[in-house]
Amino acid sequence: MTALTTERLDATQPGSQAEEAVERAATILRGGGTVAFPTETVYGLAANALDAAAVAGIFAAKQRPSWDPLIVHVSDGAMLERVAVLTPRAEALIATFWPGPLTLLLPRTSIVPDAVTAGRPLVGVRMPSHPLALALLRAAGLPLAAPSANRFGHTSPTTAAHVLEDLDRRIDAVLDGGPTSVGLESTVLDPDGMVLYRPGAITPAMIEAVAGPVTLFKPAAVEAAPESLPSPGVGIRHYAPRARLILVADEVELRARITELAATEKLGVMLPAGWTIPSVGDVEVFPWESWQDASGLAHSLFSGLRELDSRAVTVILCPLPAAEGLGLAIRDRLEKAARAH
Repeated sequence: MTALTTERLDATQPGSQAEEAVERAATILRGGGTVAFPTETVYGLAANALDAAAVAGIFAAKQRPSWDPLIVHVSDGAMLERVAVLTPRAEALIATFWPGPLTLLLPRTSIVPDAVTAGRPLVGVRMPSHPLALALLRAAGLPLAAPSANRFGHTSPTTAAHVLEDLDRRIDAVLDGGPTSVGLESTVLDPDGMVLYRPGAITPAMIEAVAGPVTLFKPAAVEAAPESLPSPGVGIRHYAPRARLILVADEVELRARITELAATEKLGVMLPAGWTIPSVGDVEVFPWESWQDASGLAHSLFSGLRELDSRAVTVILCPLPAAEGLGLAIRDRLEKAARAH
């Protein structure tokens, strides 16, 4: 798929210019086009979720395999009921966490095209909290299918510039709302079985306080049969920079790997604040946030990986946070990115 041009619609300043940008994006979507837009998590690539031909445009632009289902975004309860059937546990989670970065897997209605769910009986649905995302949904008057706005398997975009790096002239427009706030994709939960398929900013502890014990999905069998994916966001190879990603446990291991690799690789380092590295070889550094600031680490993770890629490094060294709270989501993205090489 190649568009003659990708419109960059500037909605970074409040007022009439932003309103006009949103309305232009909504017009494109109502006409069957594709528009990247900001959510609080990452930028998504939207199309009318009820139009199979429009949804096909997402798969073509991203080069996304048809077996990988999409998440549908809604702006209110009436729009939700068009695409999904609610359950009591889902209602409790919605009351607590929506709008916000929680995707729920719910029984789909008959009007949802098979392409959205890859033929599965459940559809992933969420209500974003980003004001531009909600404004776009309301202006379009449509539920929007929207995976992350990047080439399949690549690092997710947290700015409009990131979107254009991957999808310029492959989509109709990008609605520029500035950098996203969370920086990681939404949590994905099946509220029926209480299975957490993808960790995110809504953590297991937060969910358990509302709806009871959560089981973490183990994707060991997915690689052999990706068409059996039960949910969006569980492919074991994803989020990858162009450079080879090597994960390290702590500052000591980071320093040792730099010393080991500096003579043969152009290194990039995701360096937490306060950590130090040896002065050897050709090392590019992205100044990451404090190791104790999980929200800050998550917010700049993808932008840091993209920045180091832009400096033509061959290897990126990145510390791996503890698997607790938001650190669980950061680990999930990094481990999947590292498996891609």
